[in-house]
Amino acid sequence: MSPAILLSFLIGYFLLLIVIAFATSKKSSDNSTFFIANRNSKWYLVAFGMIGTALSGVTFISVPGEVGAPAGNQFQYFQFILGNAVGFIIIATVLLPLYYRMNLTSIYSYIEQRLGHYSYKTAASIFLISRTIGSAFRLYLVVIVLQRFIFDSYGIPFWATVLISLLLIWSYTFKGGLKTIIITDTLQTFFLVLSVFLTLYFICSSLNLDIPQAFETIKNSGYSKVFFFEDFLTNGFHFTKAFIGGVFVTIAMTGLDQDLMQKNLSMKTIGEAQKNMFTFTGIFIILNIFFLSVGALLYVYAAKNGIEIPLDHITGKPRTDFLFPEIAFNHLTVVPAIIFMLGLTAATFATTDSALTALTTSFCVDFLQMNKGENQNSKESVNKRHTVHVAFSILMFLVIIIFNAFNDESVVKGIFKVASYTYGPLLGLYSFGLFVRNRGLHDKLVPFVCVISPVICYYLNANSASLLGGYTFSVELILVNGLITFIGLLLISKKTDQQTKF
Repeated sequence: MSPAILLSFLIGYFLLLIVIAFATSKKSSDNSTFFIANRNSKWYLVAFGMIGTALSGVTFISVPGEVGAPAGNQFQYFQFILGNAVGFIIIATVLLPLYYRMNLTSIYSYIEQRLGHYSYKTAASIFLISRTIGSAFRLYLVVIVLQRFIFDSYGIPFWATVLISLLLIWSYTFKGGLKTIIITDTLQTFFLVLSVFLTLYFICSSLNLDIPQAFETIKNSGYSKVFFFEDFLTNGFHFTKAFIGGVFVTIAMTGLDQDLMQKNLSMKTIGEAQKNMFTFTGIFIILNIFFLSVGALLYVYAAKNGIEIPLDHITGKPRTDFLFPEIAFNHLTVVPAIIFMLGLTAATFATTDSALTALTTSFCVDFLQMNKGENQNSKESVNKRHTVHVAFSILMFLVIIIFNAFNDESVVKGIFKVASYTYGPLLGLYSFGLFVRNRGLHDKLVPFVCVISPVICYYLNANSASLLGGYTFSVELILVNGLITFIGLLLISKKTDQQTKF
């Protein structure tokens, strides 16, 4: 597959996004438009567009790739997805009504009103750190794919590829913000969904399979086991761990995350926001089934055609993330390769553009207090918001360059895992605020609790086999993290006569 053809479609794709950005921000590009789209978003556009934000390019290449991983993953990821679905329902019925009742722009304003100034700043800081690292990591994994299959052919260095990617994202988000993101994410989700279905079609055609035959092939492939109930202590794929982890990861990393909640807060009523979440949940589940199916068929296709899992040029070990792009770019025809590239790009940039907008919103509202006062849409405030937007783009660039400098996949994944630990304290903070009545906090001690909890969890995760009779943590560790934070907050709490309203 010619890199020139792929590059030309990539350029055309971004030109389309930039045109949409200028069209949506032509009438207004003030802070109210940027932060919450003037609370005038259509629920069905948000529901569909959130798919691209929630999945990311990592899901696009990693979920199919891990189906045939040596660890025996198969379809175990679907256990986690079922937990996600329950988490989304809890968000729609518990958290969204709270956010709408308080008329929030930043969801962390709840913490300020319920727990105090230092708790509020801690929650907002957790989000800024976690989302910056997480989004940079997601973009990094996809940029190395684009680098390997397109930009290396032109001698363009990795840092330049990253810089170009972030400049393109900045170019179509800096004016319209959330109002633009809702439209562009809808378009990008369309390309993402289209690419999944067309990839299935092209692989099935290559294997001479119709739909019933494809279903039977997946079922009999040795990759389709969904539920794992063996060896609870040591098996990280055990249903209980995956399902419970899926529930609480979703609550913490979606319901307590400014990025995905910002879109929900852009609608007129709580009813529309809940309708959005329920619709989104259904589409999310179905699409992940297709991602897993793509993975099984990729391994069947690879086995039939003698294709090896590509090696990582850093570690020299097989890397399942590269199997999907390897087959799409080098073993299928031109059309599937272009569709794959558009789907991968759409998934990645739908996540990153949304994150940059949410990071800018959180910093402007939670630290610069731009939502307060009469001049929130003044020229000075808008210019300040532009500066913050540029600053976060530069920060993300630096974080990605640092990831690449480690030159060690395991270290980079470790950093991402540490970033996910930080959502545990958010779970603890919101749980205390929602479920503990007539008690406040020694507010200045909250940051220490929120730092100590992830450290304890890191120690527990590293030594669980010896400390807990062979038990191995999986994604359910976030629940332990939140529980430790909750207990820490109880220890620094104080009785108050004031009945909480929230």
